[in-house]
Amino acid sequence: MITKEATEVAPAPVAAAPEPPRPAKRHRAWDEVPRWQIYLPLGIYLIFTLIPFYWILLFALRPAGSTSLVPWPMTFEHFEKVWTERSFGTYFGNSVLVGLATLVMTTVVALAGGYALARFDFKIKRAFMLGLLCSQFVPGALLLVPLFEIFAELQMINSLGSVIIAETVFQLPLSMILISNFIKNVPYSLEEAAWVDGCDRFRSFRIIVLPLLRPGLIAVGSFAFVHSWNHFLFALMFLNNQDKQTIPVGLNTLMSADSVDLGALAAGGIIAAVPVVIVFAFIQKWLITGFSAGAVKG
Repeated sequence: MITKEATEVAPAPVAAAPEPPRPAKRHRAWDEVPRWQIYLPLGIYLIFTLIPFYWILLFALRPAGSTSLVPWPMTFEHFEKVWTERSFGTYFGNSVLVGLATLVMTTVVALAGGYALARFDFKIKRAFMLGLLCSQFVPGALLLVPLFEIFAELQMINSLGSVIIAETVFQLPLSMILISNFIKNVPYSLEEAAWVDGCDRFRSFRIIVLPLLRPGLIAVGSFAFVHSWNHFLFALMFLNNQDKQTIPVGLNTLMSADSVDLGALAAGGIIAAVPVVIVFAFIQKWLITGFSAGAVKG
């Protein structure tokens, strides 16, 4: 007797799905280049780059009158000389004040202007952007005479405020363009969603947009700080008293027509370079992210 179970046909086995083909490994031209042909030019370039830095350290750390190629015995007399006798402590404090004030003012104004360029449309927007770009072709030396006359009328000559304002004006065009391009990368729908939830424009910007702009703000602020820290012309023209001068002007005072104190000059150069190196060491990741993101759209 044939049962019902015997008459049922067993289901056919399901075939396994074929594996998707693996993408072929991309062939790169430099994969066939021997490693020594890459490392040798890089090593030579690194040596030529580091030799000037070693030379500065050599003059700053070896005793005066020594001709040794190794800074031994090591001395810090040149650092003591420039910090106390040459008033580099005062120059350093003035440079820090100018750099931080320029950083804050440039970032705040560029943030407001960049948001307007990124989110609003107005008739002269293209002309305004063209003016910002064209202003980058104007060298700072051409601005010295008109700025000097303006600050003289405002009685701001020999004041750190004149240097801070001049540095801020000089940094604003590029900073505003970078910030506006960075804001364009933030979806506008995020702000619209915040408006629907009851936020006004300023609160939605502060809560939604501003935290996403951290890399761009760090990039713009660090660029403004470093430029104002190293700039020489504005401080030289607008500051007369020694207690108002900045580090670049202080370095210039170490050189005269008759002689140059190489040890003191090298020590002053290291004092001027160390803060910038420390700043870039801490913000390198944010700096690269900020500049790359700010250059994507425009």
